[in-house]
Amino acid sequence: MSDTGMPALPKRFDDIEHVEAVMTEPSPALVADLARIDGDIMVMGVGGKMGPTLARMARRAAPDKRIFGVARFSDKAVKASLTQHGVECIECDLLDRAAIARLPNVGAGVRNLVYMAGHKFGAADNASFTWMMNAGVPQMVADIFRGTRNVVFSTACVYPFVPVDGPGADESVPAVPPPGDYANSCVGRERMFEFGSRQYGTPGRLVRLSYAIDMRYGVLYDVASTVFAGRPLDLTMGHADVIWQGDANEQALRLLAHCTTPTTPINVTGPTHTSIRWLAGEFAQRFGKAPVFTGEEAATAWLLDTSEAQRLFGPPRVGLETMIDWVADWVQRGGQSLGKPTHFSTRDGKY
Repeated sequence: MSDTGMPALPKRFDDIEHVEAVMTEPSPALVADLARIDGDIMVMGVGGKMGPTLARMARRAAPDKRIFGVARFSDKAVKASLTQHGVECIECDLLDRAAIARLPNVGAGVRNLVYMAGHKFGAADNASFTWMMNAGVPQMVADIFRGTRNVVFSTACVYPFVPVDGPGADESVPAVPPPGDYANSCVGRERMFEFGSRQYGTPGRLVRLSYAIDMRYGVLYDVASTVFAGRPLDLTMGHADVIWQGDANEQALRLLAHCTTPTTPINVTGPTHTSIRWLAGEFAQRFGKAPVFTGEEAATAWLLDTSEAQRLFGPPRVGLETMIDWVADWVQRGGQSLGKPTHFSTRDGKY
C-alpha cells in the first residue's frame, strides 16, 4: 500500500482490463467525499473516452448509490461492459428534450449529475451541430435538472493562449478563446450551466480539463507513437498539460462534494507544463530512436494553473514520469489504440 491508502502503482499494464482496473480504483478520499453527498449519481454522455471509467469508479466508490449511465450507446459493447460493472444504462438521444425530461431526476433520487456530453472533432465542418451539442443541449439539461448538483466537463480551450514560461491561466482569466466554433461553443456550454445555476440556485462546478491520458489515446500516446514510427512530430503547439485519466475522473467525482452556488470553474490537469520536444526526447531515449521534428514552438499555448485543484485534492496520484514509462511500454509492445488522435498541435481552432 502507498501512503494514500491505495495499492502501489504497477510498473506496466498486462492488458486493457488491467488498465481499467487500476484506473477505476477509488481512493479513500473519494469514498469519503461521495459518502458526504445525498442521492444517486447520473453520468450523462457516459459513452465517450472517459465516461465508462468514471462511471465504474463511481460504482466502486459508492456501492450504496445507484449509478446511471446515459448515452446513445452506438457502441453496444460499451453498454454491455458498464452493465456488467453495475452501472444502470439508459439509452437517450440528448438532442430530444422530451427524452431528457423522461430521465430519472430528483424525484427518483438522482441528486448528482456528471455532465460529459459534447462534440469536438468535425466541429469545423458542422458548426450548427457543434453549437447544438455544446450549448443547446446544456441549456436543456440545466433547465430540466435544475434541482440536481452538477459537475460539468469543460475544456482548457475556453481560455486564450498564455505564455509557455508562465504559471498558466487560472480560473480568474476571462473565458475568451481564440477563434473557432469548438472553443467558443464550449464557452457557450459553461454559460448555459451558469445561467441555470444562477436562475435556479443549482450548485455546480465547471471542470476545465486539459488532456486526460489513457494508454490508448492522449497527447502522450500521440507523441510516443509518432516517435516510435519515425514520423515527423509537429512542434507548433510546443507545450501541453496532461493528467492520468484516473486522476481526472477522481477529481471530477470529488467535486460533487465541493460544488458552489452559483457554479464556478476549476482547472483540472497535471501540475507542470510539458514541453513536447522534451517529451519526444524522453520517448526517443526509451525506444532507442532519434526524434524527427517539424515546425517551431510558439511562445504561447493552452496551459493551466491548477493551484485551486491542488489545494482541494493535493497533487495527482500518477506523476508524469510514470505515465511516460507506461505509455512507452504500451506503444513498444503494440498495445491497443482507440485511433482517436488529439490534434494537440492545432492552433487555429479548426477541429
